[in-house]
Amino acid sequence: MLRDLFIKDIGWKLFSLFLAAVIWFTVNRILHESMLPQTDSTLRTVTYDNLPVAAVSTFADVRSYHLAPVTVKVTISGPDVAVKTLQADQLHATVNVGINNLSRSQMLPVDISLPSQVAVVDIEPDKVLVTPPAPVDKKP
Repeated sequence: MLRDLFIKDIGWKLFSLFLAAVIWFTVNRILHESMLPQTDSTLRTVTYDNLPVAAVSTFADVRSYHLAPVTVKVTISGPDVAVKTLQADQLHATVNVGINNLSRSQMLPVDISLPSQVAVVDIEPDKVLVTPPAPVDKKP
């Protein structure tokens, strides 16, 4: 009885063991390769001066906000190919004024939107002073 447990269908059992080992080694190799850094492309760092900052808000809020400063200096890094093909109009610096109900001037963080392969290294300044427009007096 116990002998039949090991001997019966020995060919199928050895084949199953071989197939399991092949699958394990394949998955293990794929996981290790995906964790390795990319060595075929070099990283490149570029700085963009005087990138204009835009105030973004909800559709209902059509007021014009005053920003100080109106431009920022952005340093980005990414694969050489991605940074070489990057156009200046693909970078957008924004300040989300819709987060808070701005009734007075506040320092808000600058967000940079850019293509997926490129990362922001530094933003100078990283916050800008946002001043809401003066309220308009409504006469009855």
